[in-house]
Amino acid sequence: MRIEPAKIIEFTTTIDTQVLICYQSFMKEGLNLHIRLTKNIPKPTYYAAAIDGEFANYSFNEERAHAFRGKWREDVFKVNESVPFDLEIGTGNGFYFAHHAISYPERCLLGIEIKYKPLIQSIRRALRQGCENARIARYNANYIWELFKDNELDNVYIHFPDPWVKRSKKKNRLINAKFLLEMHKKQKENSFIEFKTDSLDYFIWAHEFFKASEYVIEDLTYDLHSSKFASTNFVTHFEKIFIKQDIKINYLKAYKR
Repeated sequence: MRIEPAKIIEFTTTIDTQVLICYQSFMKEGLNLHIRLTKNIPKPTYYAAAIDGEFANYSFNEERAHAFRGKWREDVFKVNESVPFDLEIGTGNGFYFAHHAISYPERCLLGIEIKYKPLIQSIRRALRQGCENARIARYNANYIWELFKDNELDNVYIHFPDPWVKRSKKKNRLINAKFLLEMHKKQKENSFIEFKTDSLDYFIWAHEFFKASEYVIEDLTYDLHSSKFASTNFVTHFEKIFIKQDIKINYLKAYKR
């Protein structure tokens, strides 16, 4: 999925016009994006500025991202509706993000990251490895479903989200009943959510929510690297750290059937 220089200019012009129209529309609706807006940062760092500057063709701030709800394939990736469209929530430093984009050039990939530095690191890593099928956006993952229409997404990847281990903070965990209910609507039939965490407490918590949801759990292990799934698993940066500390990785894959 390569983009010629002339097409990049056309792509950028088209996006700018569409974003302006969509942005004006949702601002009139008074939508709450649940996040501090990039444009309101008084002294942006290089990474904050790069999202709308150096990497503007491939990265989207929270307002631009919201404008493409239901139109990611058509307006951003410039592909038809039959092309698979995957999502990684929390790209971190982008090793898996780039790996996925390289491994599946026939699929579109959108990464979600709230912190500017890893966001830019992720898309930069993918682009440096020749990926043209990857884009990244800044948004609050707890409301990620706001970026998509029903049945717009294919597979979703959630690797090592913040476990919020303190009892008072568990309410902040990404995996909960509301999240799974909304994501199930946004995904296509036979797509899946892949979830990995080093936190056994979080995994047990998440497992209960998955079981109570409309998803069907088909793969599950409390020790990924000693399981039958190890051979196809991509070891992330965080995963390598946990392995050195002899911490077991918990893994599940749940499908929309």
